[in-house]
Amino acid sequence: MEKKPILSVRNLSTHFAMAEGTVKAVQDVSFDLSSDDVLGIVGETGSGKSVCVKTIAGLIDPPGYIANGEILLYTDEFAKDGKKEYVDLAKLKYESFSRIRGKHIGMIFQDPMTSLNPIFTIADQMIETIVHHEKVSEGEARERAIKLLEQVGIPKPSERIDDYPFQLSGGQRQRVVIAIALSCNPEILVADEPSTALDVTVQAQILELMKELQKQFSSSTIFITHDLAVIAEMATKISVMYGGYQMEIASVDDIFEVPMHPYTHALLACIPRLDIKQSELLPIPGQPPVMMNPPRLCPFLPRCTRSVEKCQQVLPDLEQITEEHFVRCNNPVPQKVQVVKEEV
Repeated sequence: MEKKPILSVRNLSTHFAMAEGTVKAVQDVSFDLSSDDVLGIVGETGSGKSVCVKTIAGLIDPPGYIANGEILLYTDEFAKDGKKEYVDLAKLKYESFSRIRGKHIGMIFQDPMTSLNPIFTIADQMIETIVHHEKVSEGEARERAIKLLEQVGIPKPSERIDDYPFQLSGGQRQRVVIAIALSCNPEILVADEPSTALDVTVQAQILELMKELQKQFSSSTIFITHDLAVIAEMATKISVMYGGYQMEIASVDDIFEVPMHPYTHALLACIPRLDIKQSELLPIPGQPPVMMNPPRLCPFLPRCTRSVEKCQQVLPDLEQITEEHFVRCNNPVPQKVQVVKEEV
């Protein structure tokens, strides 16, 4: 029996209606997320990564709106007979979505200082989430919160739970945010660049903690970053985004060993690697696309070195190359083309 994905996103588009025109932040995004998957979404600033996952988590407010697509979550939250079924989150009203967010989809934001309310204690913010979704007493919720703080590595959790966010370091605040996201044991954990605001040493600790907790809680994870080194460490499969579109989707090994989209090649050429011979790093020339009323063409076209006449006429579809490798390109890089490794 084929295993059903816990989350199936189909042709998702998120737009923002502005006075000057429509900002098409996310265009035709599709992917499946199965249990224990770690999907890495990578791309430069403005590529649509954060807007995509915030749409999935129901965090897009006007003037933003879902222009097209489905967000199918496999859940029993609304089932009358207790059996799981697919629910289209794109059609849920705010009141109904509040039953999903936190309980079934946990969110870890980029900046822990702005994620936590500075005028409430850690206890207030953790207990509120647990009581709302789990329908337990405040005493039981507090005990669970203390245990979670211990699991994420907060020292003396029974004492620190009554601290305010400003009394904690940046790394400790991010651990608290992770604990809140995991407080109701969600099936899906969304991490939006959770280590960007931290120094390198603390970043490594947070990433290692997330790997351990992902296995412990058996949560499927969507991990967003612009750092390919982080993606290589965390993800099982990768979606490369640019200009609101998915450029390439493949396993983490295929992305690094046999990338097929010119943009993926360009990203990899920008970072130093120990396993290949590189005389210099190659920056991507040009500027990111303007997302206000963009033409229906490949957004990477003005910066692409492999563009052909067809690229000036039509937007390529996201085509399946192998069982797990998808590319949106009229002239993809052949798989046989490999980066030459340095000879010993």
